[in-house]
Amino acid sequence: TQSTWEAALTDMDEWFHKHDGIVGVFDATNTTRERRQFIQEFADNRGYKTLFCESVCDDMRILRANIEEVKIRSPDYKDMNKDKAVDDFFKRIDHYKKQYETLDISMDKHLSFIKIIDVGEQFHLNRVHGHIQSKIVYYLMNTHVAPRTIYLCRHGESTFNVTGKIGGNGDLSVKGEHFAKELGAYLNKQGLDGLTVWTSQMNRTVQTATYINAPILQWKCLNEIDAGVCESLSYDEIKQRYPKEFAERDDDKFHYRYPLGESYEDLVARMEPVIVELERQVNVVVICHQAVMRCLMAYFLDKSSEELPYMVCPLHTVVRLTPIAYGCRREDIRIGTENPVDTHRDKPSVSGSVNYIPKSLNINK
Repeated sequence: TQSTWEAALTDMDEWFHKHDGIVGVFDATNTTRERRQFIQEFADNRGYKTLFCESVCDDMRILRANIEEVKIRSPDYKDMNKDKAVDDFFKRIDHYKKQYETLDISMDKHLSFIKIIDVGEQFHLNRVHGHIQSKIVYYLMNTHVAPRTIYLCRHGESTFNVTGKIGGNGDLSVKGEHFAKELGAYLNKQGLDGLTVWTSQMNRTVQTATYINAPILQWKCLNEIDAGVCESLSYDEIKQRYPKEFAERDDDKFHYRYPLGESYEDLVARMEPVIVELERQVNVVVICHQAVMRCLMAYFLDKSSEELPYMVCPLHTVVRLTPIAYGCRREDIRIGTENPVDTHRDKPSVSGSVNYIPKSLNINK
């Protein structure tokens, strides 16, 4: 009803003011020009920029697949028979057709919008201005709905992992080399069509990909977070040399930036091209590093900036992500029988305390 979507707009307006919102998504059908004009005026009167996003699909094959995979999983159809749910949704579409007024370049030339036709077969753009609108358009033009699987894993155990040092460009340890062989054997048996492998430019990820029978692409932006002056040091050494920095990182791990290095916030920005490109892929294996893997998992599993720096990403474990309706299905797959060191460091109860000692990870648990 009109009162409902007006209330939603008001709620979004309050969010912008009370919580310093930057981008708000008003998810509604907005079927008529009259309603879209109301939204435009609502935004104009408050100094907001508006971008309308419309998806038009006349391909019945795509429509039916989308309804079966996404729509009938919504709460509206929780206890309904699948065939009845599909039939009901098609009736809903027919109902909207009777009143829907599509975005039109000539009739709506005063609006900023992107119109997506048949899931990316065509795009119509109008009055797209500024950094944020351009970013949204770029993202929407690179997404798809085809079934796909993303495999994420860290490199095999490295010589630096064994000695408790962070960063650097060390090689694989003996256990890490064994993992590389076992990872290749596992992935080669999966028979994934069009599989590609992405690694960073660091020795340990490149070596881990050696035995996988697929094209390999190295990404510089997949390199581990730059620890600056703390590169190649252990946590004990960092605390001794830079006690103030060590404590400050514990206080706010996401925003803290290593001297002459990066923060997790910097890393997220650096990885944006990889994330957009991942949205375009069908089957891909990403062999990366602990901080990098945390960023990727946080994106696909919708984790907050507070959760991101403490996500658990154990060595010698493959995380298989399958995009599904309203999220991503995660499956952790342990590879091999050897126990690599556990490099995870929990958030300490007291900032600046060292609660990390390299230890063997029992992968049979």
